[in-house]
Amino acid sequence: MEITRYRFGEIEIDGRTYTADVIIMPERVVDTWWRKQGHNLAVADLAEIIAAKPEILIVGTGYYGRMTIPDETRRYLQAQSVRLREAHTREAVEEFNRLQRESARIVAALHLTC
Repeated sequence: MEITRYRFGEIEIDGRTYTADVIIMPERVVDTWWRKQGHNLAVADLAEIIAAKPEILIVGTGYYGRMTIPDETRRYLQAQSVRLREAHTREAVEEFNRLQRESARIVAALHLTC
């Protein structure tokens, strides 16, 4: 999968445009992703991501970086042997596309707005 465009509130993945937060799995895009507490990535928000068994989880924290990742979530990911990379969504998109070329098992969870 390749992200070909991102701007506030909109992302294009493999030629299809999405206007809600997404999880990009190796074989599909989940376009109904919403977190339990909005701008906070909780352990409860990770079930589908963990089921995909990623080596790396890239989290786009939003255009302005307002989504937070609590220490509890970080510890949980580490216990699941998932390496976390986080950045404002624009940088997370670039990181996702770069790592995809290296063929690691990558999942991206991208907050598209704030």
